[in-house]
Amino acid sequence: MRIAGPSSPLYQLAGFLVVLAFPGCPRLLSPHAMTPISRTRVKICGITRPEDGVVAAVLGADAIGLVFYPPSPRFVTVEAAQQIVAALPPFITVVGLFMNADPAAVQTVIARVPLHLLQFHGDEPPDYCVQFGQPYLKAVPMGTGAEVRDYEQRFASAAGLLLDSHGGGQSGGSGHDFDWTRIPAERGKPLILAGGLHPGNVAKAIRQVRPYAVDVSSGVETAKGIKDAELMRAFLRGVYDGESPA
Repeated sequence: MRIAGPSSPLYQLAGFLVVLAFPGCPRLLSPHAMTPISRTRVKICGITRPEDGVVAAVLGADAIGLVFYPPSPRFVTVEAAQQIVAALPPFITVVGLFMNADPAAVQTVIARVPLHLLQFHGDEPPDYCVQFGQPYLKAVPMGTGAEVRDYEQRFASAAGLLLDSHGGGQSGGSGHDFDWTRIPAERGKPLILAGGLHPGNVAKAIRQVRPYAVDVSSGVETAKGIKDAELMRAFLRGVYDGESPA
């Protein structure tokens, strides 16, 4: 829910509730007290080694992605995923990526790997996505001409939408981008921008799209599934630059 500003009814209601809950904190009612601090979150996807997950976290990534899609060159087994998660420091979101998986296979992973978010990257319908009882992201195949607004309506239960350049049965991680002008300025859900991002273009992407988060995989690799610390550092620096005044 977006609170438009100090004059909006929702803002005033929120202020009233704050007074009731925290009567000793009148400063919370100042005009700027509830203005969100803008920050682009970062997910580094396709982690296959514990050391890469740790480096991503230390450098400032908010989330890592684990791919549970066997045809992918970044696929990880349950055992490998457990080792990666066990090595992570606190406050890192772990996202499990699935593509048209049998529900039983998803349940097996959920039971053995502590995932915070599920990411569905195939043709999964809304009722499939909600059956696991966990928050999820739905990937939008921008390479097929999919419309963001259509996905916002169909996947109202999603925590957010991940806009990728994939299509035609591909799982993403191709290194190709798409036309960012197709992304609507008004959003009904948090949008995670993916597809062809790398240290050289992420600042431009953030300035143009203003996404909730960015997602990178091949753009910080020396080989498929092998992340490079300096590329990850450069990517996160690019995120910072994209948020700074031009």
